[in-house]
Amino acid sequence: MRLLLVEDDKMIGEGLQKALTQSGFAANWVQNGDSAEVTLMNEIYDLIILDLGLPDRSGLELLRWLRGKMLQTPVLILTARDSVMDRVGGLDAGADDYLLKPFALEELEARIRSLLRRSVGQAGQEGWLRHEKLALNPKTHEAQFDQAKAILSGREFALLFALMRSPQAILSKAQLEERIYGWNEEVASNAVEVHIHQIRKKLGSEVIKNLRGVGYTLSVPG
Repeated sequence: MRLLLVEDDKMIGEGLQKALTQSGFAANWVQNGDSAEVTLMNEIYDLIILDLGLPDRSGLELLRWLRGKMLQTPVLILTARDSVMDRVGGLDAGADDYLLKPFALEELEARIRSLLRRSVGQAGQEGWLRHEKLALNPKTHEAQFDQAKAILSGREFALLFALMRSPQAILSKAQLEERIYGWNEEVASNAVEVHIHQIRKKLGSEVIKNLRGVGYTLSVPG
């Protein structure tokens, strides 16, 4: 799952990026609104974590720009501003959730999972994401396919989640690398193939289909 963190505080930004990466997210971090705008115009993210107090423009301005471009990426606001009007303003501008600083990492990750479930239209199903015979649990990284059950690594889970987000689409190797790795992470040339091999080993060869020379897609029999 690919996240964009927009946070100007270096200590908070570095700490959150590291923690989220260790939790299995592909977390990229920018420190101002202009950088966030350029990034969002050129890359796809599953969720945006947005600080309101940015140096070049307010987080609300960036949020209004985002929604004005009809980009529906879920947005979770992180801020120390705790007034009711601040919260109302953020939600009315298009935010999907609001978390006050300081916060526990466990709560942040729970809110991220909730927003991701909502974004794929699967809120309220005991935490599981489902497509035909395939089910994923974002909290535990458990996966089920037909009769097979397994615990996936963070990368394996992120790859399968990327395919589940767009079950009719074909994602290239480069697109999958973007979805499961952050900007500064080293990526082996055969990393995607290795992850897919491990997923098939755990859940069965039918779960992912390879279209030679094009990419990969979810192949889930009805």
